[in-house]
Amino acid sequence: MKLPLHSTRLRRAAKNLFGWRTLRPNQLAAMRSVMKRRDTLVVLPTGAGKSAIYQIPASLIPGPTVVISPLLALQQDQIASLNERQRPELRAVRISSNESARQQADALEAIRDGSAEFLFITPEQLSNPDRLAEVRALRPALVAVDEAHCISAWGHDFRPDYLALGHLIRGIGRPPVVALTATASPPVRDDIIERLGLNNPKIVVSGLDRSNLFVEVAHCPTEDYRWRRLIALLREDKRPGIIYVPTRRAAEELAAKLTRAGFESKFYHGGMPANARHELHEAFLDDQVPIMVATSAFGMGIDKPNIAWVVHMALPDSPDSYLQEIGRAGRNGESSRVLLLWRAEDVGLQRFFSGGTPDEAELRDLAALVRKGPTSKTALKEASGLGPRKLGQYLALLEHVGAVAPHGSHQLAAPRYAPTPAPAAQAALREAERQQTVTRSRTDMMRAFAETRGCRGQALLAYFGEQMTHVCGHCDNCLAGTSTAADGASGPFPVHSQVRHAEWGAGLVLSYEDDKMTVLFDDVGYKTLSVPVVSEQGLLTADTA
Repeated sequence: MKLPLHSTRLRRAAKNLFGWRTLRPNQLAAMRSVMKRRDTLVVLPTGAGKSAIYQIPASLIPGPTVVISPLLALQQDQIASLNERQRPELRAVRISSNESARQQADALEAIRDGSAEFLFITPEQLSNPDRLAEVRALRPALVAVDEAHCISAWGHDFRPDYLALGHLIRGIGRPPVVALTATASPPVRDDIIERLGLNNPKIVVSGLDRSNLFVEVAHCPTEDYRWRRLIALLREDKRPGIIYVPTRRAAEELAAKLTRAGFESKFYHGGMPANARHELHEAFLDDQVPIMVATSAFGMGIDKPNIAWVVHMALPDSPDSYLQEIGRAGRNGESSRVLLLWRAEDVGLQRFFSGGTPDEAELRDLAALVRKGPTSKTALKEASGLGPRKLGQYLALLEHVGAVAPHGSHQLAAPRYAPTPAPAAQAALREAERQQTVTRSRTDMMRAFAETRGCRGQALLAYFGEQMTHVCGHCDNCLAGTSTAADGASGPFPVHSQVRHAEWGAGLVLSYEDDKMTVLFDDVGYKTLSVPVVSEQGLLTADTA
């Protein structure tokens, strides 16, 4: 069978530029979508070659590619990897706070004169109107958004500039967009599509099961038991690893305790100075730190192939975070361990972290300020007295309910038919409560994953909308013989069918396990329901809308 033209060109470029003799099927499908100038969302596991999905087509498409990435360390690794090939069609430059004005000007000139193909940049840089105009003048042919889950996983409460990416991309001419991430559940995928303004995107989701990772979960009746389980693993495996803890204080205390016990450890968290974090990051990558005890701040950019194990010392906030963090183990393809040590008290801690609801009066006052006329975020910050994080949260909520919209270059205004401040604040508050409900349902799903006696691979993939019809064979339950094949459990609605609940609204059937079914509802998140009760009481109906 003759291969399509795009496939032939892509395979040839992969071989000539990168020395790759083959491309994975899902890599090729995503690349072909990019070549056709179609918006594309790619969810592939760590180590599956996501970067190549934009790099290889970009080498064939006339015009520069803008790569928006959240971390400078992550950018630097990708830039070094491209430039070491010494090919003009792969040369990459960067504009960031790390470069001088002269270096930034040289980077722009390299893109303009065609001696460089890739411009790496952060959302914060693009938020500068002058910088946005400079990038627009380059007439980029493609935008790649790396670690796209940040738009959802961080966006509601961290780095507000990420929430504005859709507007910023339109500001540089709205070229085709490819968004890439290693983990995105259905709500996160929807968030990415909405916030980036992706137009009928090709969605590629595959391969989230990592067969070289042995997945193990242990319920710990006491803190002493949790400690002893950790020490047992460290004595068995002397290779490098990461221990994730829920708080900054826990990171510091556990690193000190491990060091006293003879296990050399360092701690890492977001409250440390940037220079200290950078030095620790580099030391860990260079095998100078055997054990890193860290909060979730130690994450993206950890491209270290020989991480042999990842331990969670508490229940993560969601399967989204869990999959992202365990994905740092075993990147070299060797057998690795991931161990979750949890207690019931962990759920209460995550409930605390999910935070409270916004202040309705503050939302109303902010909506009133925007209604006075076009204004900037800086002016709103000064007039409202809100901090940058809260301001970003509130503006995102008000934009969601139609009370705020971009206006011109980096200004905001109330749309023509925007609700008045009081109704806008009430609607924004309802949206915040909906988001919080979904966030808490993710924690519920994380606990369900921890408690399941079935195949953990099936349970994890079901959360992400993938169906595994066989047991994974690399989790503690499969080893214990308690796992059953997914097709052994069924119910009144097919997996991935749309259903509706009288109170919770529209939902998507994700999976069945024994006599339970998991449904993802648009407004209330994940729910685990009894199949007999659903059948007998008619709680769900097929949604044909």
